[in-house]
Amino acid sequence: MMRKIPGYTLFLVLFALAAGQARSALPVVEGGAAELPTLAPMLERATPAVVNIATRGRVQIRENPLFNDPFFRRFFDLPQRPRERITQSLGSGVVVDASKGYILTNNHVIEKADEIEVTLRDGRKMKAELVGADPATDVAVIRVRQDRLTALPMADSDRLRVGDFVVAIGNPFGLGQTVTSGIVSALGRTGLGIEGYEDFIQTDASINPGNSGGALVNLRGELVGINTAIFSQSGGNIGIGFAIPINMAREVMRQLVEHGRVERGVLGVQVQDLTPELAQAFAIPDRRGVVISAVVPGSAAEKAGLKTGDIIIAVNGRVVEDSADVRNRIGLIRVGSRVELKILRDGKERIVRATIGEEQRTEMKGEELHPYLDGALLGDIGENSPLYERVKGVVVVDVAPGSRAWRAGLRKGDVIMSANRRPVGSLGELRKAIKRQDTLLLNIQRGRSALFLLLR
Repeated sequence: MMRKIPGYTLFLVLFALAAGQARSALPVVEGGAAELPTLAPMLERATPAVVNIATRGRVQIRENPLFNDPFFRRFFDLPQRPRERITQSLGSGVVVDASKGYILTNNHVIEKADEIEVTLRDGRKMKAELVGADPATDVAVIRVRQDRLTALPMADSDRLRVGDFVVAIGNPFGLGQTVTSGIVSALGRTGLGIEGYEDFIQTDASINPGNSGGALVNLRGELVGINTAIFSQSGGNIGIGFAIPINMAREVMRQLVEHGRVERGVLGVQVQDLTPELAQAFAIPDRRGVVISAVVPGSAAEKAGLKTGDIIIAVNGRVVEDSADVRNRIGLIRVGSRVELKILRDGKERIVRATIGEEQRTEMKGEELHPYLDGALLGDIGENSPLYERVKGVVVVDVAPGSRAWRAGLRKGDVIMSANRRPVGSLGELRKAIKRQDTLLLNIQRGRSALFLLLR
């Protein structure tokens, strides 16, 4: 069973450290008649950059509708029950930019949080603000405003190899800070159903509940991954843990810092793995690459000249292994960016350049647009809607009771006509109007009436 690593105790200490390249020399104790191998010097440098994250939030309590019926409750003499409860979450994070206070962690550590508190290795506590989160990769960036921070340098996770040494530091099961070691067991793990975009580092270093969002480092103390999940039937470690490669996390972080969200684009192709049978049918000696099985009309792929039957063998100069590899690489390229594809067509190599297009979506979760809209499902007014050509705006398709959007006053059926005094007629226009804003002023049409809502 795949499990994201939850927090375990009320106070989660740091988590860190694992994975070095095979050519890295094992540190030794200096001086003495015989030098002893030790990781202590590296750990002393790295652990101050790993922080504890504690969050608080509220969730709606779901119950049988009969409990809300006054007659039913009076008849059975039932007391008034609370409609929401306070939630707490614990995890770890890694300081990656000391001057700006940026901390990398998992999205599931800070998801649904109203308050985020960070505790440093030296005991200092501070409030953190959410910069942005990407549920599809389970990466989030938070920020603290504090001096004297220690950051971990980021390595090139593409240079990791199976067999590289791994060390983990965390607070498993609330026991206190613990160090474990192992190796990189596998690379490029996909199809696990943990995230939308998967390219995991697998390790046998013990990763247990309480370690989520922590650092994976090599023997030089360089960050190579963010620990995220375990495979377990009991909830504890059995030697199969997974970390997000830092190259992926770094690209997601860049977009979150610059835009507040990951602006994923689409190429407009359907691809499938190149099996031995397909490789033989296409007369390809090397099985690396993927086959384009369909090209979406009007897409960036069609405009660039890609055709059904083309074999994609590299994206931006990097060889691709399978369809998941292509999806990961394209999915992290921002809308409007250029991508270079090396393809095989009729046995000959060609270079095709395309401009990544924007994914056409008619519905979007509110938190993808702004944290204040968390819990709302927003949509364009389509031709099948009774509001089509009668109202211009973005419709609130649904709102989770007790969510942040619910508490702000949004309700199912509301139509957002303007945001921050800018008229909006689509999800795209709404995104531009509220981008990077600290407060949201929404003009709402509700039935035959209209009102303003201030979200902050």
